[in-house]
Amino acid sequence: MTNGGQSLQGWGFVTPALLWTIAFFVVPFLVMGAMSLATLEGRTLIWGVSLSNYAEIAEKAYIWRAFLVSLEITLTVTVVSVLLAYPLAWIIAFRVPAEWQRLALLLAVLPFWTSYVVRSYAWLLVLAREGMINQAMLGIGLISEPITLANTRFATVTGFVHFFVMLLTLTIYANLIQLSPNYRRAAMDLGASAFQTFRYVILPLTLPGVVTGAFLTFVLCIGDYVTPQILGGNSELTVPQVIMVQLGRRADFPLASALAIALMAIVTLAYIFSARWLRLDRL
Repeated sequence: MTNGGQSLQGWGFVTPALLWTIAFFVVPFLVMGAMSLATLEGRTLIWGVSLSNYAEIAEKAYIWRAFLVSLEITLTVTVVSVLLAYPLAWIIAFRVPAEWQRLALLLAVLPFWTSYVVRSYAWLLVLAREGMINQAMLGIGLISEPITLANTRFATVTGFVHFFVMLLTLTIYANLIQLSPNYRRAAMDLGASAFQTFRYVILPLTLPGVVTGAFLTFVLCIGDYVTPQILGGNSELTVPQVIMVQLGRRADFPLASALAIALMAIVTLAYIFSARWLRLDRL
């Protein structure tokens, strides 16, 4: 086949995905960007080039508070999920016999089989004042009356961690299982302790998987609306909740678009940091 024929064949494979990306990502993003520069006068949308929506983001204290809450929750969830997922992935990779590892991974991904909304409402029932946790603590005498766990930041973080630990476990396990056991044997032959082997050999080699999983956790968590709405209630708003308020109550599409653009800017910065770190780590 000639180079021209190979080129046409390559475009034939790429074109459907390219058209899909343009139609459902590029075009909506451009419309949202243009909308963020428009203004709303009463109920009338005025198209133009105005930075008033971004100025409002910079001036409104409740919007800054929403960004701060989103970042605090996202960073907490990412750190806690990594700290829980790494030991779990290690146990599956090195302590579970090879013939049982598939079953262990299957059990690890079971939460993915249920609806995101159903999982959130399940945690709401568990954390309620009459829920399982309060009843258990009352039964063993830890508390004298039910405490408030639902509709708090703790509930939001708990629901997120339950989901993202599984995601991080898979990404970290994929890195751990690819490591040759000769690395550990060589380190121990050279006199390294188990901790030193992990600190200077295993951890550096698996950090790319950790960073990749942490970035995915960051992206999915900071843009999530369902979990904070169900488990956190309206005690403190995240950015997605503020966006939904602008759309549902005020019909302020320009400000909602500007908020979405600002949120995407934060995600882009996180991606640049992660990609830069991975490149530097490989030098």
